[in-house]
Amino acid sequence: MPAKTPAELGFSMPAEWEPHAATWLGWPHCRSDWPGKLRAIEWVYSEMVRKIAEGEKVRILVDSAGREAKAKRVLARAHANLANVEFFRVPSDRGWARDFGPICVRRAGEHPEVAIAKFKFTAWAKYRNWHKDDGIAPFIAKRLGLRMFSVARPGGEAPVVLEGGGIDVNGRGTLLTTEECFLDQETQCRNPGMTRAEYERMFRDTLGQSRVIWLGNGIAGDDTHGHVDDLCRFVNPRTVVLMQEENERDVNHRPLRDNAERLADARLQDGSRPQVIALPMPAPLHDGDWRLPASYANFYIANSAVIVPTFNDPKDRVALGILGELFRDRPVVGIHAVDLVLGFGTLHCLTQQQPA
Repeated sequence: MPAKTPAELGFSMPAEWEPHAATWLGWPHCRSDWPGKLRAIEWVYSEMVRKIAEGEKVRILVDSAGREAKAKRVLARAHANLANVEFFRVPSDRGWARDFGPICVRRAGEHPEVAIAKFKFTAWAKYRNWHKDDGIAPFIAKRLGLRMFSVARPGGEAPVVLEGGGIDVNGRGTLLTTEECFLDQETQCRNPGMTRAEYERMFRDTLGQSRVIWLGNGIAGDDTHGHVDDLCRFVNPRTVVLMQEENERDVNHRPLRDNAERLADARLQDGSRPQVIALPMPAPLHDGDWRLPASYANFYIANSAVIVPTFNDPKDRVALGILGELFRDRPVVGIHAVDLVLGFGTLHCLTQQQPA
């Protein structure tokens, strides 16, 4: 870290609904994420790009010229706006750009600037194939000429491990996260020994977030062990949507109820209470014995639309209606995600915004 922290230099992480310069995606190529489904997944990507490219650039990471040519053919057939699509050739392990992509901070005022807060990515402290993905943010910083702040633990002895799906911000100084993701010292432990107070100081100094709301556990089937973007999201500076399960026999009922109780006592950066809007859980989806993390909270807020995962479920319409009432400045559209969630993530997990 420099002598002054990013926050001291005037940087903070903007909310997702604030204007984007671009959205980053990693074109799918890891067959183990979607066994036997990669061709179908490419078409889901094309629909995502088609919607996002209506209002901003889409910057797509590809690992070869052949992959780029194939992606262009798929996007052209889907009638995506290729004039708004840029390709960057760089090796990667997987395609989850939310977690290894550039987590950006922005400074306004006389000398406006966008920079990258570089956290270490270790594949959710679970998988071995992460070294290429960990190099993506520095690659982007160099290609675009962006300043990069490497985020280290207290004393500077080790980098902080963090994924973009583990946090959500309101752009005014409040950050959402979960204890399961960052404070569990036994399962998928990102930063052994790092305390709640140390995380809060890091969020303040690096991302400009003076208030942290700690939720408990995430939803069942979440391969990341508690990412907040499957659970609870800001939709404006004072309002969050929170997944809720009405069926008391469902494994998600109790932890989601616990999170509702935590939010009832939570405060935003100015001391006020957040407004909490419930989103229903879709009916359980399974791959064999494994519960899949199907969640409407995994929506992505692009400049021209809010894209929402749907699951061939009667509650799709309910969730789209709730989000449509909350986002009045851009259309809310559903994108079929039953195949996508076989990789244990959907739309938000695959996208990462670059602020304007």
